[in-house]
Amino acid sequence: MWVLKLAWKNLWRNRGRTAVTISAVFFAVVLSITAGCLQDGVFANLIRNMVSFYSGYIQIHQSGYWDQQVLDNSMTRDEQIEESIRKEPGVTAFSPRIESYALASAGEVTKGCMVVGVDPEKENAITMLKSKVVAGAYFPHANASGALVSEGLLQRLGLALGDTVILLSQGYHGALAAGQFPITGVLKFGSPELNDQLLYLSLPSAQDFFSAPGQLTSYVLALESDDVQGQVQAGLQSALGSQMEVMNWGEMMPEVEQHINTDKSGMYTIQIILYLLICFGIFGTLLMMMAERQHEMGMLIAIGMKKAKLVQVVLAESVLTVLVGCLAGMLASVAVTYYLKNYPIRFGGDMADMYKRYGFEPIFPASMNPTIFFTQGIIVLALALVLGLYPMFKVLRMNPVLAMKN
Repeated sequence: MWVLKLAWKNLWRNRGRTAVTISAVFFAVVLSITAGCLQDGVFANLIRNMVSFYSGYIQIHQSGYWDQQVLDNSMTRDEQIEESIRKEPGVTAFSPRIESYALASAGEVTKGCMVVGVDPEKENAITMLKSKVVAGAYFPHANASGALVSEGLLQRLGLALGDTVILLSQGYHGALAAGQFPITGVLKFGSPELNDQLLYLSLPSAQDFFSAPGQLTSYVLALESDDVQGQVQAGLQSALGSQMEVMNWGEMMPEVEQHINTDKSGMYTIQIILYLLICFGIFGTLLMMMAERQHEMGMLIAIGMKKAKLVQVVLAESVLTVLVGCLAGMLASVAVTYYLKNYPIRFGGDMADMYKRYGFEPIFPASMNPTIFFTQGIIVLALALVLGLYPMFKVLRMNPVLAMKN
């Protein structure tokens, strides 16, 4: 106990020196946590934007559907499945769909497209489909008879709002699917791939077109965040059993997940460089402290204080300094990241235009994930404590006569 009391008193004998050392740790923690929260926030926002295009965070299919995406592998709409989805914590919305490919025809022009039958209100809650309407109107009710056609597909067919599109496909159990639908709305997607092939019908219209009453190919789920994805997926798979497949966005789009993981690896390299800069900053303050206190420590050893006791005091000083700096830095980081979460960094110019063109928000938001605060705080604490061993070794090797001369 006497060691801690003496160390605490020593810290405040020279307040300027202590303030500099604590500040070095403080700013290191703030910088490390802010960088980590920004990294996590940027990737979470990227995933959120991406899944809101079409896929959702999680999809539920009949087992085997994803490997062979045909209507014969569809499932009957089931209230028990929907009740299981509603009960799962972390799910904010879900939408039933029936999807299949068809030929869209206009005059002598025929193009392949993806026909998606949706519940208008539930689909809008997940993919914000209504906001993508650039001409005409969104489905007025759940049984609307018109079609929403993506802008690229409309141009390829040479049609316009108000025209009629003819669809030909193979329906459920090999039935012939044919129908004509008035174009009541035009959609614009940020993704060129989606913009060139999507055609939406109301769920009853699509089921009637495919001769598949009551059938669905998938349930699409929106979640609170990507952090609860694993928990929700495991919970639903357990509740629904092996006859259903519960897939997350990474399993459905492995190439996108791989791209994100590659980007994260690049960010980890930047973080390592940041840690090196933090180490140099903290070590610089320790060098300054030892240079100033050489005479003092040399004199204490000369008058009979054992080096082991002096090492304990110096080590306690280092621990107290680092702890105060880390705790203050973590508290300050909460305020900084909270501000960046509510008022994210926005960028403009050509980069912002490119982001908007692909349907992404031109912002860098911060995450408030508690794990980042503790992880980054502990990493900086560990680095500072390791560097804090330098004064201890300096004392053990100290020659009191030379120290007092210096």
